[in-house]
Formats: sequence, structure tokens, C-alpha cells
Amino acid sequence: MFATRNGTQMSAGNVRREFRRVIARAGLAPSEWTPREMRHTFVSLLSADGMPLEDISRLVGHEGTAVTETAYRHQIRPVMETGATAMDRVFPADDQEPSSGS
Repeated sequence: MFATRNGTQMSAGNVRREFRRVIARAGLAPSEWTPREMRHTFVSLLSADGMPLEDISRLVGHEGTAVTETAYRHQIRPVMETGATAMDRVFPADDQEPSSGS
């Protein structure tokens, strides 16, 4: 829940408007970011840093870990590391021969 300056609950429209203002101040394109995307990023970064899924689920208010794991957590590091390793095989350093892929 977000509150106005006088302590009353903000409407969803007011939250979105304030969010866009903060995003613009950060030098980002407000049309490309939503509060929901930030929530996904929050979950993904905590997970990538090794925080237990149960703790993350509690932080974001989920009753269990299923929604956190399947909808919110995006495993960035393993995909990037796998891709980087594959590219190192395809384009080896000058002193290495290309791998045959096995």
C-alpha cells in the first residue's frame, strides 16, 4: 500500500503516475517500465544473489514459493554464463583452437 502525503491510500493511477515520474528522473524511459517489472527484477536479483526462495516469497507477499519461482524469478546468471561459455567455444582466444562442440 502506498500513502499520500496526508496518509490516505493512493489510487492505482496515482501510484503509476508517481512511478513514471521517478523513472524519468532516473533517466529511464517511463513508457518502458512498470512497477510489476521492478517486482520481477527484485525477485530475480535476490535469487541470483543466493537468497532462499522461501524468504523471497515472504518478502513479496506470496503464500508459497510456486508463484515466486514460476512467474517472478527469472534466472539471468545461468543463461548468461551458458551463452558466454558457448561463445568462448565458437570464438576462442587467439592462442586456442576452436572446439568441435563435444
